[in-house]
Amino acid sequence: MNQYNVDNINKLKTKDIKTISEKINIVEYREFIDIFKLDNRKSIQDICNKLEKKLEKQSLEFKRLEKINFYENQARNEGYIYIGGVDEAGRGPLAGPVVAAVVLFERDTKIEGINDSKKLSEAKREELFSIIKEKAIDYGIGIADNLEIDRYNILNATYIAMKRAISELKLKPDCLLNDAVIIPELHCKQIPIIKGDSKSISIAAASILAKVTRDRMMYEYDKKFPGYGFSSNKGYGTAEHYKGIEKYGKTKIHRESFLKNIK
Repeated sequence: MNQYNVDNINKLKTKDIKTISEKINIVEYREFIDIFKLDNRKSIQDICNKLEKKLEKQSLEFKRLEKINFYENQARNEGYIYIGGVDEAGRGPLAGPVVAAVVLFERDTKIEGINDSKKLSEAKREELFSIIKEKAIDYGIGIADNLEIDRYNILNATYIAMKRAISELKLKPDCLLNDAVIIPELHCKQIPIIKGDSKSISIAAASILAKVTRDRMMYEYDKKFPGYGFSSNKGYGTAEHYKGIEKYGKTKIHRESFLKNIK
């Protein structure tokens, strides 16, 4: 864009400048702003302000991505090599499994938009699901079904799912960052982090893999067991779900221990 200067920018029409702004890469935004802020037209100033806000948003996202690598980098600085983030999805629903995942990344991995799965739209989770699997040096997904939840209780079934996820890894983690839990009977360093899915990139990634995997399962269950709203409620106790149970009874994927008062 160095072909533009004070003498010729005023000759450009607003629509031409807008076209330029839409075609350039974000790394060129600053140069564009420095050039076209010399144009006094309000329409051009609005374009510059819009790009300025995008740059500010990018800067904030970069700082956030630096921050959510803190626990991983701290563990590496303490000598740990393979650091995995662990999280689960589906502890609260009345039906379906609990799903856990573990994800290992290279140092300082950055994935724009990654966050606690509950803070993301379904479309964004689906998009990140593929990106996480591509960027991870290793990952695993484990499942404990409703029968195991009933037999062992939800907390122990969650641990079972987490251990199954870890057993899927090709690399053996020497440090695990867990979302607020200590997994029993594991012989490696574990660091429980409260609200870890918002504070650690590895845990956030695990939360997304677990959530997307479980949601996909519930979509399939909705086809097998129509009338409960599994596609929308994912097995949680919504009014539609309770109406389905009242009308059709419980299915083979319902958690009996969560529905003791319903025959």
